[in-house]
Amino acid sequence: MNAGKCKHVLIADDSVTVRQVLKRYLSNRGDVVVCGEAVNGREAVQRAMALKPDLVLLDLAMPELNGAEVASVLKGAMPETRIILFTMYRENVGKYLSSALGIDAVLSKPDGVTKLAAAIDSALGQISDPT
Repeated sequence: MNAGKCKHVLIADDSVTVRQVLKRYLSNRGDVVVCGEAVNGREAVQRAMALKPDLVLLDLAMPELNGAEVASVLKGAMPETRIILFTMYRENVGKYLSSALGIDAVLSKPDGVTKLAAAIDSALGQISDPT
């Protein structure tokens, strides 16, 4: 990744606590900027289309549109955007979704930020910087 070039991340989760924890964690990384937050799936789509983030951290179980529906819309409209599904469900629930929808990673919230950090590094490492 290009040092000094921050990537933009959108956090979409209906839990204010989860959004705050993720935002605090990401703000300490130094290589990413949280460009926006969404509290439901419909808002996630709207914000992603407007903000054009490099990465979307997306909850699976959200009101209005679930994470799978949001991922499907975003991958169709913005295929270069990386998506990490961060869910309360165990990872095996999302393995099918990952391959079917083109999601970059599916992580279980109970596993904490250690696996999330690795998934973010991997997803952001796949983004090529414009020259």
